[in-house]
Amino acid sequence: MTFSRLAIPTVLLLFVVIVPSSGQSTDDKSEPSAPPVPAQPVSQAPPSNTVPASLTPEELADLLMIRKEYREAAEKYKELTRQDPHNAVYMNKLGIALHQQMDLKGALKCYERAVKLNPHYADAQNNIGTIWYQRKKYGKAIRAYKKAIKLRDDMAVLYANLGYAYFGDKKYEEAIGTFRHALELDPLVMEHNASREGSVLQDRSVGDRGRFFYLLAKSFAETGNFDRSFFYLRKAKDDGYKSLNDVKSDPAFAAMMKLPDMQEVLAPPTFPLNP
Repeated sequence: MTFSRLAIPTVLLLFVVIVPSSGQSTDDKSEPSAPPVPAQPVSQAPPSNTVPASLTPEELADLLMIRKEYREAAEKYKELTRQDPHNAVYMNKLGIALHQQMDLKGALKCYERAVKLNPHYADAQNNIGTIWYQRKKYGKAIRAYKKAIKLRDDMAVLYANLGYAYFGDKKYEEAIGTFRHALELDPLVMEHNASREGSVLQDRSVGDRGRFFYLLAKSFAETGNFDRSFFYLRKAKDDGYKSLNDVKSDPAFAAMMKLPDMQEVLAPPTFPLNP
């Protein structure tokens, strides 16, 4: 999913349902993997009354997920887990289908079961973190995301998730450093569905949006991406962030201070005159 602007609703779970089949490896970093498959937009999914006859049961369940028919998808994944109870990919997919129905308890059990089946499965370990993040148990979320990163330290989405958890826990310096590393791996990780060929959830819900946008602006400034930094500074301003003038003394923004965009950002807001 690609966003021209970053929306931050109360709860936003992002995921890719075009995932590796049950026979594909999800845990060996040493083996070359195929390029990530882009998520198919919902608008491109076949009509709900059309199901290609050649689909496997797993592909059918994936198609139901694309259509946001989560209950039906869950039933299909349950059948697959009954047929192959040792398949961590199926178990993780079932967890995502339950998660999208807000069955957090059931989803957590599936993710934990997937990790037991495959201790090297970073996708499921990450998804455990999203459960704790959604429950505002930020310490547990941080620990889960760190475990996922130990398994796959090349996935930008995992660092982004860890950054959100640090932010939720008010550990702002850790959040900045983690977001910066995520952006080094993928400069667009904050604006599109950043996933590899596995099923990885990302919860982008935050409180204190003004501060959050300011931290993102700082992270982009530190990577030299001034356009995106100004984008998020404007969003911080629009959200009424009261400490926006901190850019004047923050070394991260030093190279941007004389640019015309900075003068625009720091200018007092203007309000239309009443007729």
